[in-house]
Amino acid sequence: QVHLVESGGGLVQAGDSLRLSCAASASGFSRYTMAWFRQAPGKEREFVAATFRSYGRTYYADSVKGRFTISKDTANSMVYLQMNSLKPEDTGVYYCAGDSTIILSSIFDVRSYDYWGQGTQVTVSS
Repeated sequence: QVHLVESGGGLVQAGDSLRLSCAASASGFSRYTMAWFRQAPGKEREFVAATFRSYGRTYYADSVKGRFTISKDTANSMVYLQMNSLKPEDTGVYYCAGDSTIILSSIFDVRSYDYWGQGTQVTVSS
């Protein structure tokens, strides 16, 4: 059983920065693909960023590329999402997700992840 807990959300102004954290309890955490998704009101949950297994490769949605950075601290079983130059359209609930069996071609698909956190709200005002 894997337990994920997000923190770090809040209300900020456009142009500000936030860092989200995800604490994971998972045996063999280093082999997990970890990702961040977000869901705006009335919209489907969408892929934001992922780090694939233990290879250190990172992947981003086009909408956040160059502004967001995902990182994985294997020693402490943590995943972070550094969000810079925030925009109002970044508003939503941000979810941490993890899976140990996912293949690379599936990391963008919300259905590929077995484990989810409860989410943390990010609100960016204009």
